[in-house]
Amino acid sequence: MGIKTHRANAPQKIKLGILSISTTRTLENDKSGHWIAKRAKKEGHTIAFHQVVTDDLQIIRTAVENGIKEQQPQVIILTGGTGISPRDVTIEAVRPLFKKELSSFGPIFASLSYEQIDSAAILSRATAGTIEQTLLFCIPGSLKACKLACSTLIFPEIGHLVWHLQES
Repeated sequence: MGIKTHRANAPQKIKLGILSISTTRTLENDKSGHWIAKRAKKEGHTIAFHQVVTDDLQIIRTAVENGIKEQQPQVIILTGGTGISPRDVTIEAVRPLFKKELSSFGPIFASLSYEQIDSAAILSRATAGTIEQTLLFCIPGSLKACKLACSTLIFPEIGHLVWHLQES
């Protein structure tokens, strides 16, 4: 089966969770999370939850595990905590939970980022993987980075990825 057939058979509506990781943002001023929610709804997807949690490994991990268990989203997008400062622990929180990693997501995102922000793109540790039957995307917290990741990589392939994950 080719990619066109895969995309044709892919679900058009996805149940999506959003976790913003920040010590400074609140749900009210979470520009990146709100943009993701607005874009997802525009694409016909459902928002299962949208939370802001602090940059703490156990809090992030618990939020992901509870979100999967309680809401059963097909996809969770985590925004923030992907840099290199000591408080950036999103990757460390979720990577040990991955059953499979989408190893090309980070390098492709870095390449696209490089076109926009030059060598500063090396600061991002964006990654993606699967936990149970849920896809996770970990992307930087800046609005510009969220728009780039979601518009060029995540939303164009989200149905196709979910279709593969749910194959039996």
